[in-house]
Amino acid sequence: MLTLGLHPTGRHFLQIPGPSPVPDRILRAMSLPTIDHRGPEFGALGLKVLLGLRGVFKTRQPVIVYPSSGTGAWEAALVNTMSPGDHVLMYETGYFAALWTKLATRLGLSAEVIEWTDADEQLPNAPGWRQGVRADLIEERLRKDIERRIKAVCVVHNETSTGVTSNIAAVRKAIDACGHPALLMVDTVSGLAIADYRHDEWGVDVTISGSQKGLMLPPGIGFNVASPRALEVSKSARLPRSYWAWDEIIETNKSGYWPYTPNTNLLYGLSEALEMLQAEGLENVFARHGRWAAGVRDAVNSWGLPIQCADRALYSPVLTGVITPAGIDADALRKLILERFDMSLGAGLGKLKGRMFRIGHLGNSNDLTILAALAGCEMGLKLAGVNLAGSGVETAMQFFAAHPSQISQAKSV
Repeated sequence: MLTLGLHPTGRHFLQIPGPSPVPDRILRAMSLPTIDHRGPEFGALGLKVLLGLRGVFKTRQPVIVYPSSGTGAWEAALVNTMSPGDHVLMYETGYFAALWTKLATRLGLSAEVIEWTDADEQLPNAPGWRQGVRADLIEERLRKDIERRIKAVCVVHNETSTGVTSNIAAVRKAIDACGHPALLMVDTVSGLAIADYRHDEWGVDVTISGSQKGLMLPPGIGFNVASPRALEVSKSARLPRSYWAWDEIIETNKSGYWPYTPNTNLLYGLSEALEMLQAEGLENVFARHGRWAAGVRDAVNSWGLPIQCADRALYSPVLTGVITPAGIDADALRKLILERFDMSLGAGLGKLKGRMFRIGHLGNSNDLTILAALAGCEMGLKLAGVNLAGSGVETAMQFFAAHPSQISQAKSV
């Protein structure tokens, strides 16, 4: 049993799908002395991170950086573009999509939800939470909106609560197919710098993200990326905003500064994270995460347990959701694993509470980290009385041995 003041030896295994483990290199950068956020050294730092972020979001547009969580970035996206009573179309793929809908409603918007309705024998109480966004349903709804009341379509790129990644380019195509003027807003809080994301190419109007997933930082930085059309719409939007307002931030950012006190030490860490991503190359980063995810899914299949994502084409490189057998409380299982092996796993959220757990395979990890996480899960499942079909650890070992990382291949040449 872990108690306050008693810390087990070794590092805690943080295998939730974010916040992800922070590399020592980034922690060291964050420990530098705080500087004057109006001085020349800070201005150079600001310009560096703002330019580097454009490469990660794959955009030429301004990236707006907030001292906030991803939830703050959700709010910023809406208050900068919407007016009181505006109608927004939200697609519910999981817990975080549902939270975004709740936030929109509290801001005084009229939020309409599309969700999957087919029955699901594994999770009858949450059938839509095993699927991705269906672009055809969005197109069907927009074609019925003859009066063009819908001002925005809001979707989640990588649903952190389920491990499902949606096709954003298909959503843009669906909106364009019916000539609808609605803005496309996309949450890629957990997808950024892990799964391929292309703000400009995919025609996204507002992208929302955060620092604590693929960027390998602690929570505390939120991001918006705004298209030229979104920036134009923001000029006539009437929801109240001051702290979140894009215009003043973008103007001040031109010289590397912010119109309020920025989170300087997190920006040190962000600068270091961007250097790490640039050195590895984004395509290599995506391949690394995809490889880990494939090894974990093979392990879960060997256990004989269902994966939360029901569509193989939409498996997330960020996390894998595992549905526990009937009668096995996933939260009790997670508690057991934490107490016995000092490893944290993601909980089932909302409709999925107690029915599944989430294995994060992102950020500052390696093959042995992933294998250790699987070993902790496998031992915990056995201790909880789950009759496993086979050894997921052995399967993952075979997978990683047969599919060496690009780095290990390069070293062997």
